[in-house]
Amino acid sequence: MKSILYLLIGTFFGIVLFKSEAASWFRIYEMFQFDSFHMYGIIGSALALGILFTQITKRKGLKSFFGEKIVIADKDKSFYRYAIGGVCFGLGWALAGACPGPMYVLVGAGYLPILVVLAAATLGTLFYGLIKSKLPH
Repeated sequence: MKSILYLLIGTFFGIVLFKSEAASWFRIYEMFQFDSFHMYGIIGSALALGILFTQITKRKGLKSFFGEKIVIADKDKSFYRYAIGGVCFGLGWALAGACPGPMYVLVGAGYLPILVVLAAATLGTLFYGLIKSKLPH
């Protein structure tokens, strides 16, 4: 039952990403060229809503759809690891024209060249899993 709910939520999220043009390579290119506010507005709205819902969840002790307690970890004060990760993520996003969520949306929309990016992302994730124990965390 959980899997079906997650599939429906993911499908809805994919439709929203596609219809809002958040998965559009052109919109992402515009963002990185500072030519349009479109993507910054979407990301900013998501950030504001994320902060709001996180605070509501913390203060009211809300539970998940399935009655499970939602645990929000304390902040990690390691700035450098997040900065390096953010730069790597941003470079990959700029080079590929898509971050992980929209990659699946683009496959579903029929943009088959994104399969190369999806394969590279999968191999990169596998490689990270192999060397994770050797990295400073």
